[in-house]
Amino acid sequence: MRHNLHMNQWKRPAALTLSVCLTALFGLSFSVTAGAQTASKPASQSASPVAPIEDPLAASAKVAPKKASKNQVINGIAVVVNDEVITKMEVDERINSIERNLKAQGTPLPARADLEKQILERMIIDRLQVQLAKEQGMRVDDIMLDRALQRMAEQNKTTLQEMRNQIEREGASFASFREEIRDDIMMQRVREREVDSKLQVSELEVDNFLAAEAVSPSKNQEINLGHIMVRIPENATPEIIAQRNARAQEVYKKLRIGDDFAKLAATYSDSNEALKGGEVGWREQDKIPTIFVEAVNKISFVGGFSEIIRSPNGFHIFKLLGKRDIAPVAAANTVQETNVRHILMRPTQLMTAAQIKSTLAELKQKIANKTATFEELAKANSVDSSASKGGDLGWVHPGDTFPDFETTMNKLAVNEVSDPVETQMGFHLIQVLDRKVSDDSKERKRVAARQSVRARKSEEALQDWLRQLRDRAYVEFRNEQK
Repeated sequence: MRHNLHMNQWKRPAALTLSVCLTALFGLSFSVTAGAQTASKPASQSASPVAPIEDPLAASAKVAPKKASKNQVINGIAVVVNDEVITKMEVDERINSIERNLKAQGTPLPARADLEKQILERMIIDRLQVQLAKEQGMRVDDIMLDRALQRMAEQNKTTLQEMRNQIEREGASFASFREEIRDDIMMQRVREREVDSKLQVSELEVDNFLAAEAVSPSKNQEINLGHIMVRIPENATPEIIAQRNARAQEVYKKLRIGDDFAKLAATYSDSNEALKGGEVGWREQDKIPTIFVEAVNKISFVGGFSEIIRSPNGFHIFKLLGKRDIAPVAAANTVQETNVRHILMRPTQLMTAAQIKSTLAELKQKIANKTATFEELAKANSVDSSASKGGDLGWVHPGDTFPDFETTMNKLAVNEVSDPVETQMGFHLIQVLDRKVSDDSKERKRVAARQSVRARKSEEALQDWLRQLRDRAYVEFRNEQK
């Protein structure tokens, strides 16, 4: 594998009404539902405070307190997730937000109890990812958060104040929305570290992809898919697998008699898209996971759905929501390649981001003073898999690395060392070793093939990781949810 800094590009509509895309900041868009605050509170804060001791005479002169209104919300613990809690108020806020969004989409609402189960499960998965990010020392300070919000506003062709007004008009708290964005950035980072950076694409896989393309070239089309997944837990027994299969069969029968796909997704699906009616969004056909390609290609008309497909993670049903042609990208004759190396360090519980940047600045000074070489310092300090090679990432093409990494790299002269640069992977010192202009045609085909294979493997790897994260966690329901 050439290097491990590549990010998959996902194309999603920049609709502010229901969701906001973080495309501009990360190169990978994902939807954020406004309204529910995900930051946890200690259990002691969820109970009503104890009344202070009063003088008996003074107390007797007071007017008896009014009885609590039927509409008054009494907060409590809905579920314990490892050493944190999700409160009933948080769940209610999220339910109300999701119901507003589903209504705006024109999706029939599932039963309240079914929706609550779905939302609780999604909140648990999100909380576990944020917990892991914090355990790994990831932090998103207010400066980075403000930058993310500003870019989101620009992506949606509006101002930050107008975006805030829109969110509040929809009945959501902007302060809660900010914290959701903070958590989503952390989740994106931990996914990048735990899933994307570990994906391996072999040369044989690239060769096989190109051979298949030569026999049956993929069409220049994108398809919009709906997805329902019934998850199989890790190490599931045959009995549990049979139960999950029966649940998938139940969904399939309801589809056959005309039930609404989006409603069924919100009711039954365990996929990331469940609370958006199962809509995955537009995908290029050659980036659909291989295990699903044949079934999806058998859907002959828009509005049709597939049969049940079994994967290691669960049972799946897809619906073809749309299909459109895309213009082929004109291939350039030449491209500039850069031979680059880096030192990667990540914040931990023992070392903050500020300390990391200070340490990298010291390493840069050592290189400038010639008291140590870049290669020596990379081997001793870098946490990237390239450390054993002195940080060498080899020759990279435009678009192969993170935008912030590439922007800095392109500004460097040969042999120049950058200041510390932050990306989703952590903080980097970057040094350009050489540049060259090469014939683009053959190599770029391999790069494009590698990206397609990577995209196919990414979703399945993510689902597998989320399943393991959920199944290995301590989760205790306090409101008798099953």
